[in-house]
Amino acid sequence: MMKKMFRLFFDILKETEWISYKKRKNRRLKNRDVSIISSNCSGAFIYYDLGMRYLSPTVNLSIEMNDFVKMVKDLRWYMEQELVELNEKSECPMGMLGDVKIYFIHYDSFKDAKTKWEERKKRINWDNIFIVGSEKDQCTYDTIKNFEQLPYKNKVIFTHKEYPEFSSAYCIKGFEEKEELGVITNFKDQILKRRYLDDFNYVEFLNHMRRE
Repeated sequence: MMKKMFRLFFDILKETEWISYKKRKNRRLKNRDVSIISSNCSGAFIYYDLGMRYLSPTVNLSIEMNDFVKMVKDLRWYMEQELVELNEKSECPMGMLGDVKIYFIHYDSFKDAKTKWEERKKRINWDNIFIVGSEKDQCTYDTIKNFEQLPYKNKVIFTHKEYPEFSSAYCIKGFEEKEELGVITNFKDQILKRRYLDDFNYVEFLNHMRRE
């Protein structure tokens, strides 16, 4: 009985600290009118944690990295293309944006996904764009190299190991023995409630916007 009570008390403390931790991040954020264009859910988690409005269509979805780099390289053109449903067997709705395939992994239907896509792409703040990629989903060394060459100063690609030759690469510890980056929105197995994503100071990243 005492063991269960102690566990419950510890869990409450842990959750309370986690809420306080996110509130501290929120208070430190100065640059709130941000469009985070991301290859997967990392961008959505940043938005959610900081209580920001989604000024980006790349929320609750996944794009393979080579397609993502291609899309971001000519972002304005791709944002003008019609999102078309892709009728392939899949666990989630899929769409084609020009020649870029998008997996709407957190949507029940393509109709819902397209509605949100169209709604959010109109909110893009073209003067305040941040690009976020991940070393997974067919990402190779050449993909990272191409990401580095994208015409954006405010960009980061999360990687599973160090790439000192690329200024935009940020290594997330804990996946060094893997072939690619794992799910960085998962929580770590430790006392404080933290995700792998929290190793990256995304508040500082957003606050220190560099002009093109």
